[in-house]
Amino acid sequence: MNTITISYAHLFRLSDECGILEHARLTEPLLEYGYCVDDVARGLVVAVRETEPPPRLLDLTKVYFDFVVAALTPDGRCHNRRGSDRHWQDEPGLDDHWGRALWALGAVVAHRPDLAETALAHFMVAAEQRPRSARAMAFGALGAAEVLRVYPGNHRARDFMADTATLIGAPTRRFDWRWPEPRLEYANAVLAEALLAVGSLPGRERIQADGLAMLRWLLETETAGDHLSVTPVDGWTTGEPRPGFDQQPVEVACLADACARAYDATGDQHWKDAVMLCEAWFRGANDIGTPLLDPDSGGCSDGLEHTGRNENQGAEATLSLLSTQQQARRLAQEQS
Repeated sequence: MNTITISYAHLFRLSDECGILEHARLTEPLLEYGYCVDDVARGLVVAVRETEPPPRLLDLTKVYFDFVVAALTPDGRCHNRRGSDRHWQDEPGLDDHWGRALWALGAVVAHRPDLAETALAHFMVAAEQRPRSARAMAFGALGAAEVLRVYPGNHRARDFMADTATLIGAPTRRFDWRWPEPRLEYANAVLAEALLAVGSLPGRERIQADGLAMLRWLLETETAGDHLSVTPVDGWTTGEPRPGFDQQPVEVACLADACARAYDATGDQHWKDAVMLCEAWFRGANDIGTPLLDPDSGGCSDGLEHTGRNENQGAEATLSLLSTQQQARRLAQEQS
């Protein structure tokens, strides 16, 4: 059994009897905390882009999809947290979970024809919204790019992507800080990837060049010698020490996605090598030489600390591992 199969087995154990992702290993299920769109949307993206999904994953895809659709309100905002009593525990909003919901809906449009009509209808409503968060818009733009793969003339998706590029902005002219924000935060590479997605549209070559410049600088900043040394959960800016901890798997997964898109756009081997570097980070090619992939459970530790790994294995971490494995496997197969 390969590590991808094992990791999916762990993902299934992170699902309750209704198929919604649970949060922790090594504890009894804490159902009072409920479930969140953040994790379920991540799971839906991974599920639909899997080229050889196991039967259980096919079953869970519909459950994840129904959960995301149920979270959306008629005006396109999105709840995030749902209790074990199936009632939403928060007011609908436009934060990152909303952006990931749009990403997931777009992925369904591109990969699941049987669900595409419903997914597109909900995407069209949600894509009318415009949050102030660049990351929320960036996640949503990845969904818009997926919609345009199937419906290249979809004006709402195109307008959404254009507005995303405007909100993110261009990298600075400083050689030591080729980034549009004053500080690296989390899931940083999604900003560059969103610009790459926008830059794939006709007449947007300048935006693609900006995305490549940002991603090249980010990869260089988050590389130490022969391994990744990614931005920690508290962020980073010039003058602060490196490496920093707690390093999160989601940062690596976003970097892998962005580098894979850069390779698809340019064919430059540099980006394929970067995806393999991301996959190696999970196997121990990191600042303390410690694997985050647990070969027994197939799960992924939640973070990398200076003293070792965080032994909790939650949904976000395992999905980040699976997402990175998907990209590495796809590019390796193209090479063979």
